[in-house]
Amino acid sequence: MTDRFPAAVLPTAQGRVPAEWTDYNGHMNVAYYVLAFDRGTDGLLAQLGMAPDAVQLDAGGSAFVLEMHVTYDRELTLDDEWSVHSQLIDADHKRIHLFHEMRHAREGWLAASNEVIAMHIDMASRRSAPFPPDVQRRVDALKDAHAALPRPEALGRIIGLRKVPAK
Repeated sequence: MTDRFPAAVLPTAQGRVPAEWTDYNGHMNVAYYVLAFDRGTDGLLAQLGMAPDAVQLDAGGSAFVLEMHVTYDRELTLDDEWSVHSQLIDADHKRIHLFHEMRHAREGWLAASNEVIAMHIDMASRRSAPFPPDVQRRVDALKDAHAALPRPEALGRIIGLRKVPAK
């Protein structure tokens, strides 16, 4: 595991849309976009030394998602291959703010995006806790590496209906 990261979004998950992920509209159901993004969050956490596995849980720590926003930009359909790339937007001593983009793996177009805030949790107390020092070092290194990246267009979007003047 490294404390050095590129100044580029990180690949964090990939897959193919199986039949059971499609709905009556013939495209990937919204719930499975969230599942794919959750896999992206897990992939990024693993790169930070917080692998969502028995080792991390045995050490007494985990991460809980506090908030997430999803945009759906273009349909993925049966057997489409997708990939998630992730960017660390901000972090402090116990929280991380992530942005994921899901793209069609071969054609490259944007299918969806996901903004997440997650918090490190002490599993014994089930309360927030600072990152372990080794994880904090990696979080800081990734935050520094991603500081120069452009802010994603969909970052911080507010949901609502645009007011259109009546004709």
